[in-house]
Amino acid sequence: MSRVRFGLKIGVLVAAMAVLSVQSWGQGCVVVRGGAMCGTNSGTTINLQQGEFNLVLGARNFTSFRHFRGDHEEAFRVAQGTEVINKSSFVDLSINYGITDRLFATVILPFVYNDRSSLYEHGGNPRFDSSGNLIGTWKGDRRHTYSSGLADIRFSVGYWLFDPMTSEYNYSVSLGMKTRTGSYDYTGTFYNQGPNKDQTLDGVVDQSIQPGDGGIGATIDVQGIQPLSDKITLVTSLFYLANVTNTNGVLLRTSNASMGSDTSQFSAPDQFGVRVGAFYTLMDHFSFYAGGRAEGIPSADLIGGSAGFRRPGYAVSVEPGLSYFNSDFSVVLSVPIAVYRNRTQSYIDKIRTEQRGVEVIGDAAFADYLISLGISYRFGGSGSKHAEM
Repeated sequence: MSRVRFGLKIGVLVAAMAVLSVQSWGQGCVVVRGGAMCGTNSGTTINLQQGEFNLVLGARNFTSFRHFRGDHEEAFRVAQGTEVINKSSFVDLSINYGITDRLFATVILPFVYNDRSSLYEHGGNPRFDSSGNLIGTWKGDRRHTYSSGLADIRFSVGYWLFDPMTSEYNYSVSLGMKTRTGSYDYTGTFYNQGPNKDQTLDGVVDQSIQPGDGGIGATIDVQGIQPLSDKITLVTSLFYLANVTNTNGVLLRTSNASMGSDTSQFSAPDQFGVRVGAFYTLMDHFSFYAGGRAEGIPSADLIGGSAGFRRPGYAVSVEPGLSYFNSDFSVVLSVPIAVYRNRTQSYIDKIRTEQRGVEVIGDAAFADYLISLGISYRFGGSGSKHAEM
């Protein structure tokens, strides 16, 4: 099999792998949202001929519960039982269409379901002394809030820089737009509220489980594929979402009249993702994937202001995966495992640091790992490229 034909087969394999990035890692309280992570076109569009479609269905699930300030884990939160637990599931449909053999269009339709449990939102966290004994009287318990539905739809148009039929390697650049179709003012029920902790009130749920961020954004997505041998192919992804919206107008549930709009509203932050890995062909139709990825939310946006409430930070992960593929159909299972997590200073943290003269940095909960399953199917076009594989 020639190197070019090997590249074609790997292109179809990567089609399924791309779905693992179509959505996001999510990473709990560090909110990387639906349709946001790198990978709208790697594999899903390489060798996608004019008039051909590729449908990619992805499912991901993770549980975040480990609290970090900076890169220091506050392990006592789990030991005391005060940790916030976000259980998040994502299902995304990515529709890719070959406008020409090198120009392509992508639409990503993301759907989410979140279950968040905490103590601090439902009566406050209890306080303990150095021996682990409860200080004072605590009026609260662990309760849940939820959110579900359509997240933020994304559109993009991209171009492969080299002819996929003649070049052993290729790179694409895709430019697009993120909409604000997802709800960003989703509400839930909160218990043990009020001065006497005896009220049940409705309010907006935490930013980390809002289906959308309320912002309009521009996206750039760069993909690369490079065969290294007859069995190994290197793949790379780089994604950035620049939200032009500053704050989305939704007040934090705990905001009050004394807070300015720059600290009392949810931010619509930028997002980023970088991914590098390699496929190794084990046997006909099966391959192993190994790579690394980093993704998160910056403290400051590229365009517009960076005000409002956000939990910036990033996670670095190793990512093993296993895949099955044929000329039209692919299935991939991947489990990115976090090896480094960092909750960085936010806009509000920096303001409070300047006011108080000591470093202030909020916390965020991260997941240990993510489980991803991707299914890809190609159809339409002349089918001539499939026959060569």
